[in-house]
Amino acid sequence: MIGYATMGALDVAAALPFYDAVLGAIGYKRTFFEGGWAGYGPAGEAENLFICPPFDGQPARAGNGIMLGFLAPNREAVEAAYQAGLASGGRDEGAPGPRPTDSTTFYGAYLRDPTGNKLCVFTRPGG
Repeated sequence: MIGYATMGALDVAAALPFYDAVLGAIGYKRTFFEGGWAGYGPAGEAENLFICPPFDGQPARAGNGIMLGFLAPNREAVEAAYQAGLASGGRDEGAPGPRPTDSTTFYGAYLRDPTGNKLCVFTRPGG
């Protein structure tokens, strides 16, 4: 089990509307923003995602092949997160739908945040 993840941002404050919108659509809350760091977690739980500047002081950049997937409660939440992300400065990497197109086990949408980090919001059968 992964305890937490960090996503580097070129400008953390500018990235917050994107993360507030996308993660808010699937039940996450921002719990703090201080010292250049923002923490997010499922409502009522500890943070498990931190948006921050890179530790080495170099500009943040998206990693090729790196992606975080966020489990949504249902398809409607996947679609809401995708639309919220596009409306908040994100870029499309794959509209909501089954993957592969005939799948009955995976429904997801793909976005890039303002820095270029790739996210997936998905649901499983029954969601």
